[in-house]
Amino acid sequence: MKNTRTLIQETTKGIIERNPIFVLCLGLCPVLAVSNLVENAVYMGAAFTFVMFFSNITVSMVRKIIPEKVRIPCYIVIIASFVTVAGLLMQWFIPGVYKKMSLFINLIVVNCIVLGRAEFFASKNNVVRSAADAVGMGIGFTGALFIIAVIREISGFGTFYGIKITPEAFKPITSMILAPGAFLTIGFLIALFNYIKLKKGNISE
Repeated sequence: MKNTRTLIQETTKGIIERNPIFVLCLGLCPVLAVSNLVENAVYMGAAFTFVMFFSNITVSMVRKIIPEKVRIPCYIVIIASFVTVAGLLMQWFIPGVYKKMSLFINLIVVNCIVLGRAEFFASKNNVVRSAADAVGMGIGFTGALFIIAVIREISGFGTFYGIKITPEAFKPITSMILAPGAFLTIGFLIALFNYIKLKKGNISE
């Protein structure tokens, strides 16, 4: 029972308590770049979660045999291997999407969230806990990216997942699909997220 509770905590902390985007403010480069469309956000989130999951598991499995002095280069090689696998799978199944997003998929190799969890969590915990941590962080990252993309796509294009949902009279806000719109959306959501956390904390007290 205690182990189950621990695994649930490890999974949920990445969704709310330590959300990679809204709380830790990490990995914002791909968020800014691909969050103008919901489709891009979904595929980026899936690729990120795939890499995070298998990297964490692998690092946890080999943590005791990797020499201390070369642990970071080894972690990067492990992460890069799974990024390559993710890229090849996307090329195979969704080549059109991969063509648009290949640069940002490849940048997952140096994403500080993935490398950080490998260094500070997976290298110190067993496979099951590391997998739970990866799932939570993946869901948290994907969920945050999805919310940002929904706001930006609807306001910037008047569409949701490429489908027109706004009335004909609606005039898209062009700035929302550009970098300023991304920063504005992320800043507003971070503030809202922190406000909700603070209010819940006050209520619980």
